[in-house]
Amino acid sequence: MNLLLLAIAPAMIVIAYIYIKDKFEREPWKLLVKNFLLGATLSVIITLSLGTLIGRIFPSFDEKSIFDMLLYAFFAVALVEEFSKYIIVRKFAQKNKEFNEPYDGIVYAVMVSMGFATLENVLYVYSYGFQTGVLRAFTAVPAHATFAILMGYFMGKAKFSKNRFLLNMMGLFAATLFHGAYDFFLFIDWIPGITTGAFVSLVIGILLSRKAIRKHQEKSVFKY
Repeated sequence: MNLLLLAIAPAMIVIAYIYIKDKFEREPWKLLVKNFLLGATLSVIITLSLGTLIGRIFPSFDEKSIFDMLLYAFFAVALVEEFSKYIIVRKFAQKNKEFNEPYDGIVYAVMVSMGFATLENVLYVYSYGFQTGVLRAFTAVPAHATFAILMGYFMGKAKFSKNRFLLNMMGLFAATLFHGAYDFFLFIDWIPGITTGAFVSLVIGILLSRKAIRKHQEKSVFKY
């Protein structure tokens, strides 16, 4: 199988799923592509910049320290990556007139996240090969999707609420929480059986994501 196809296909499947679930008033393709490309470029630049800054403040993390890995997973990785996606959704999607129902928060958050995940996946697959691509197709890419859906759920509510700041922050928090938990269990893989926690967190994230999609579908202003 072509490695490039293997790298990009999982994100395309996620995007198609979310697009099909947008049953009542679908978003313009140009805006979707724009957010995808911003996720693959600007969010990566923000992530690298913040990562460099954190690296200067905290020169090293002890890979055998549970506390260090906790900090690394939740702050150096999860918060940095999710903030880089959040800021794009906040500045380039949420303010747009096409963002006109709560489900759109999920749509645009997923587009940005899949842009980020696609570039990340290409780098991983070309660095580590076919088996890594197959594994990530069922783990890392769906994980990025669930983080985005949870973030987008709250950002979709925020657009139409007086408590916009609080709900936006809840979206960032939810994505960071699940992203951090997923990575944390993978980072401390020297503890026998602990990586199971990553898959448990992923399953919980998927179940909550399905519920979030359903709730926004039911409340669509374009339903009738």
